[in-house]
Amino acid sequence: MKAKMTNCLAAIALSATALLGVQPAAAQGAIDNSALATPAFREHKRTFGLVYTLPQEVNDKLGLTIGGLLREKLLNARLIDEALRFNIPHVTVLHIHNPDPTTPEKMLKAMPKLPPVLNVTLKTFYTTEAAKGAGHPWWLDLGIVKEGASFETMMAFNTVTTAALTPLRDGPLPRVTGPVYAVMSDAAKELVQTVGVSGLNSVKDGKELRPHNPHNTLIYSMARFTPEIQAAFNQTAVEFNQILPDGIPTAFKTVSIVELGFSGNVLREIYRLSLEDGSVLNVVTGAKMAK
Repeated sequence: MKAKMTNCLAAIALSATALLGVQPAAAQGAIDNSALATPAFREHKRTFGLVYTLPQEVNDKLGLTIGGLLREKLLNARLIDEALRFNIPHVTVLHIHNPDPTTPEKMLKAMPKLPPVLNVTLKTFYTTEAAKGAGHPWWLDLGIVKEGASFETMMAFNTVTTAALTPLRDGPLPRVTGPVYAVMSDAAKELVQTVGVSGLNSVKDGKELRPHNPHNTLIYSMARFTPEIQAAFNQTAVEFNQILPDGIPTAFKTVSIVELGFSGNVLREIYRLSLEDGSVLNVVTGAKMAK
């Protein structure tokens, strides 16, 4: 109990220290929010992000327990695009849109202090819509248990990383523009305007705001989230929760700079940063370097 309390206090201290010490990146150029005034989704060019990739043993367990069922349900619902869409399984820290190919290097340079290894539990499947009533996109997600020192540290890291890296965006993420932005809450719209996407932690008037909801996504869909589709995949979530009632404990030992598709699916890994020693792996060349 004493050790657990010490870890929790350490996480809180990390949060406070990080909030005071973060240095935002210099913006790459003008941040253009004009797409928020249009009814259509902004054109997607390139999105980069920071994510925790799932350890192989977690991917294996998901594949053996619910992977086949998920593929079958997608095919039965004629969601072929969703069944085929590539994704490196992950839990997101943040995403930023910018077509500048040097953005990953700028993200690496602006990276705040990394957290230690994060011990978390992936648990509870559920569907979610980009914004209620928008129609699309929608996802089937696997959440993270929201308690413990590692969760607190993860949330603190999201806050400082949002401040450090979102100035590198060129504007809002395309998937939160158009019909999604139109039906967002005022609080979500403010985040889209100020950091490019909703669901990121921030500091406002000296107070930390924590809307961030870390999760792993299993379905990325631009199909209409009709009542029939919603009912079918809500039932899928119920069944998956019955299969994995205790979730999957795991440890995130790395965090990666990646490139993503429109819906947030990870297409390639660029840099892998160790949470154990801070070293950086260039995934293409295999070269390691100190942060």
